[in-house]
Amino acid sequence: MARLKFGAFLAPHHPIGEHPMLQFRRDLDLVEQLDALGYDEFWCGEHHSSGWEMIASPEMFLAAAGERTKRIKLGTGVISLPYHHPFNVAQRMVQLDHMTGGRAIFGSGPGALASDAHTLGIDPMTQRDRQDEAIAIIRKLFKGERVTAKSDWFTMNDAALQILPLQEDMPFVVASQISPSGMTLAGKYGIGIISLGSMSTQGLMALPTQWGFAEDAAKKHGTTVSRSDWRVLLTWHIAESREQARREAGAGLMRWHNEYNVGTLQRPGLTPFTSPEDAVEKTAGGEGAASTIGTPDDLVKTIKSLMEVSGGVGTIIGFVHDWANPENTRRSWDMVARYVVPEINGYIDGLRKSQKFVIENRAVFERAGQAVMAKIMENDKAAAALPLTGPGRVAIPTVNAPDLQKEAAKRKA
Repeated sequence: MARLKFGAFLAPHHPIGEHPMLQFRRDLDLVEQLDALGYDEFWCGEHHSSGWEMIASPEMFLAAAGERTKRIKLGTGVISLPYHHPFNVAQRMVQLDHMTGGRAIFGSGPGALASDAHTLGIDPMTQRDRQDEAIAIIRKLFKGERVTAKSDWFTMNDAALQILPLQEDMPFVVASQISPSGMTLAGKYGIGIISLGSMSTQGLMALPTQWGFAEDAAKKHGTTVSRSDWRVLLTWHIAESREQARREAGAGLMRWHNEYNVGTLQRPGLTPFTSPEDAVEKTAGGEGAASTIGTPDDLVKTIKSLMEVSGGVGTIIGFVHDWANPENTRRSWDMVARYVVPEINGYIDGLRKSQKFVIENRAVFERAGQAVMAKIMENDKAAAALPLTGPGRVAIPTVNAPDLQKEAAKRKA
């Protein structure tokens, strides 16, 4: 079975109040930490309004992250294609791919915030069709084709990229939330998907249906989609105990929900949480909760459940948030890397089997003690010192040392 990959998605969602310069630096510090911990991917988005989301150019942020990191893949999560001329997007992504040594992932979407589209004078009814149109153009440019095209929102005359991507096939990924358009685009072009709607219980339950949209579109257009290219977003905060995780995340979760989702975006159907405890219970309480606020074991259980419900995905993407303070947030990501990733991917199965074998075959290893004792008894001085050589008096750990007193008693008998 292929190992499950892990990554992080920074929208970002930062409460208003912190110095933006320091916030950018703290986010870059996080990417550096994730790279050191072995995470596979890091994603950041594009937004131009709402106050809480202050990265306007994911390419600029990821270029800086590329200088701080060595191996982690860097994805635009996402570039809102209707906001840009497709040729400029293609050029920026090619430059990012070269500047990061071939680690760029091209993620695109139609644009998530209605306020962004309003600022740019874009009719929301056109956004998804424009994303489709732009993807087709950019794919041709990446292949080295010369393109002439005229649309109601861009014109290209004999356009060709001077430099092609460093990667032979830069990964294309489309964002999918509630509507089937993202999944349908993935199927149409045979490209990857990042499902952002899975942060709710309803979103998780809808994953099989969403995947069906991709497969239907692929069949219609003669392409294929692979679950290994499917990324699903989850939210979590992990600590040594459930109680600790809830204490650390409750107040920040409440602020994020009340100030951003309810107060700023005014998402339909949402009501404010009444307390940090209420926030945690409604977000991460119960068997079917989409979020995990608890221990590594709790997150392992959530991921295994997701894999069963969805039918299988290629990458789990954790949503970066400020529910806890920076120190506890970094600790949460550390614990996921240390305990959740190896448990999910079976990295410690061999260690457990080795331990079990030693425990169950202890009698076989008694001969080690007999061998040591034989050598001791061949030397008169060593034999005389034997009564002083007991547990805790030898350099090797007691658990690995032969029981010299037991062997001595056998010989005396």
